[in-house]
Amino acid sequence: MQQLEFNISEGGGERQTLFCDVLLPVPVPKLFTYRVPFDLNDTLLPGCRVVVQFGKKKILTGIVAEVHDRIPEAYDARLLLEQLDEQPIVQPVQLKLFQWMADYYMCTPGEVLNVALPTGLKLSSQSQVQLHPDFSYRTTEHTFNEKEKLLLDSLQQNQSMSYADVEALLGQKTLYQLFKNLLAKEAILLFEQVQEKYKPKTVRKVRLQEGLVQDRNSLEALFKALESHPKQSDVLLKYLREVPVLQHPERNASGLTKAELVDAQISPSSVRTLVKNGVLEEFEETVPRFWIPDGDSSIDIRLTEDQQKARQQILEHFEDKDTVLLHGITGSGKTELYISLIREALDNGVQVLYLLPEIALTTQIVGRLKKIFGGQMGVYHSRFSDNERVEVWQGVLNGSFPLVVGVRSSIFLPFHNLGLIIVDEEHETSYKQYDPAPRYHARDTALVLSKMHGGKTLLGSATPSVESYYQAENDKYGLVELTKRYADAQLPLIELADTRVAQKHKTMKAMFTQQLVEALKNVVERREQAIVFQNRRGYAPYINCEECSWIPKCVNCAVSLTYHMQANELRCHYCGLKEYVPTACPACGSHKIKTVGYGTEKLEESLRLLVPEATVERMDLDTTRRKNSFQTLFDSFGEGKIDILVGTQMVSKGLDFEGVTLVGIFDADRMLHYPDFRSHERTYQLVTQVAGRAGRSKKPGKVIIQTSNLEQPILERIIQSDYGGVYRNEIRERREYFYPPFSRLIRLVVRHSEKDLAEAAAKELAARLQHKLGKERVLGPEEPLVGRIRGLYLMHITIKLERQGIDMQGVKQFIAAQSQELVSQKDYKKVEVVPDVDPY
Repeated sequence: MQQLEFNISEGGGERQTLFCDVLLPVPVPKLFTYRVPFDLNDTLLPGCRVVVQFGKKKILTGIVAEVHDRIPEAYDARLLLEQLDEQPIVQPVQLKLFQWMADYYMCTPGEVLNVALPTGLKLSSQSQVQLHPDFSYRTTEHTFNEKEKLLLDSLQQNQSMSYADVEALLGQKTLYQLFKNLLAKEAILLFEQVQEKYKPKTVRKVRLQEGLVQDRNSLEALFKALESHPKQSDVLLKYLREVPVLQHPERNASGLTKAELVDAQISPSSVRTLVKNGVLEEFEETVPRFWIPDGDSSIDIRLTEDQQKARQQILEHFEDKDTVLLHGITGSGKTELYISLIREALDNGVQVLYLLPEIALTTQIVGRLKKIFGGQMGVYHSRFSDNERVEVWQGVLNGSFPLVVGVRSSIFLPFHNLGLIIVDEEHETSYKQYDPAPRYHARDTALVLSKMHGGKTLLGSATPSVESYYQAENDKYGLVELTKRYADAQLPLIELADTRVAQKHKTMKAMFTQQLVEALKNVVERREQAIVFQNRRGYAPYINCEECSWIPKCVNCAVSLTYHMQANELRCHYCGLKEYVPTACPACGSHKIKTVGYGTEKLEESLRLLVPEATVERMDLDTTRRKNSFQTLFDSFGEGKIDILVGTQMVSKGLDFEGVTLVGIFDADRMLHYPDFRSHERTYQLVTQVAGRAGRSKKPGKVIIQTSNLEQPILERIIQSDYGGVYRNEIRERREYFYPPFSRLIRLVVRHSEKDLAEAAAKELAARLQHKLGKERVLGPEEPLVGRIRGLYLMHITIKLERQGIDMQGVKQFIAAQSQELVSQKDYKKVEVVPDVDPY
């Protein structure tokens, strides 16, 4: 068949037909090729957003990956619908990163894009209604009721109306039957209007009419004319006081907001009259949602001798290594070091990314950084609105935010000259994303991103991950250590409280040992502060019938429902299911229902009873859902308005309050006995980090750890701050049992709504993989600790692979191919196989 000719001659010239490969936010492995309209030939660039049709009905926002003249062979290229950006909003290095993440984390580039691009930069569709083109009152045979007539009359005046407009017009919210009737009568059409989600923030302002600014005589004549209208004259006088246009006529262009102009003496109606009469003119101005006042670059960051030495060592390591691990004990002043390095990097004209594991931590760090860097700094995390995140994205793109402080999603921002990445608390599990794909680790991705930019990465922690410390020990990373606290502060004294002995002697009070209760009372008496840590939110892990032992379970997940007293409901922390608390047992009818266990909500209540003179508050996911709730809690605690703060792991991450002299660890045993090869490492990290909140000033600090087994070796290492001992023990065990850092792990999660099918599919997939990879590399399948989540039964297959001498990408492709072959079988078509690379 003859090749179709696409180049068209017109007026003696030839228009070239171009195509573009578009990355779409859908879980498919390939890019899609679209034909470029001729009028976009000269303007379409890689990195620009475009609107395309995908499938029969979907309209999607995509990113142009490449513009070329190659005709696709497998399908006819559809015409690209619209170009949204004049300049690229995605950098070439980002596209490269998206592809690396897709390859490494066994997902698709579209899944990476879907997570990377802020929602505000994607398109939304809004349902619209319009008159049918063939509709006419004169020719129609149908009759219409009053509301139908009202809508049709309105549509004759307007080209189209949104559902919201129709609701407002008719005064009713249910439109289904109305639309159904009018569609049957062929009077209307429904369609989707595609529009941008991002909307710039604007303010209404007023300014003096330009002719009055340039002509003093006209202005004087105006005041004379307004002598009989004193209220309007007052408006004009106030405007001239705020905007002295006679001395500085150029300032008139900026004008004043109406809020600035109107006060108790100035009425809005007088302003409107002056606008109507052409004295003032009204205009809109786009303003940033995200604004930080200018910082003071002259603020001197005074480093101690130890900090100066560490800083010099970091810079020396950066001369021949891309990555340095800063191992500094809690309170050693790592943040001051970071600020010093950030300042130097910005002075050298490069961009800086400061990664933090939690939104909670950004709140306090930002307060410190904005005093120095001010408007140079952008903050990026999920508590910001879609529009705010778009403005930070644009600020990084145009260079107005050379410094970004943010959580893991910040690695997706459009940096073009990234010279330094700081990963604070690099050991934190919060850097790992579990759902949805890509299931990436921000620390590891940051190392790759930095290398793509030719930049440097600084990893910081008081309790480094075993993997990072191993790399430093083997000279792949530079290693710098800070072993003293800042300003001669001392590490807190750590004591163990034996809950088993306390229970035997019946001295426990609401599961608090007398030792911890007395310490809390003493702290409050001295007008100091305390933190109580329990890594379980809610009031109680579950409720239980005393007669028949009934426990409410989630209908979707294999877990009990957690009791939340404040909301008086039972919740599943896996799928979000909520149920009312029963007044009687649904199994036996008994009213003897009790709570079992302790969550942060119950600890808060208990402490208010045990220490009634104290102000007790709680910091967990339930109390910090609102946008500014973190800040409110931090401010109150920092100002000494809270005596005891009860919290989950949010309280463990880098918080710095001088008044805290006591930390209580409510239950260390639960962390230690969690069935995971990292449980001891993570217990050491978490307890050490929480303990590090105490005694950060000149006042000595104390930590009390409640446990039922004082003989556990890990507790002695925590007391001695013996990170080296923990590391050596972990390395020995992991070498023996072939766990990271000596191997790479890939976990395959096989899930289905029927347990038998999930098990059968997992067994067949494991057998397929073992046939080529061997049984020593492919472990399982086995049911995880929580075997059912969101209505799907789960089975795990764990694959252990050598770090050297193996084609890792080839193995991943083999796993993906075998998974695809499995789910293409008739019996397993609805089975899902979810790969998780580095699932820790």
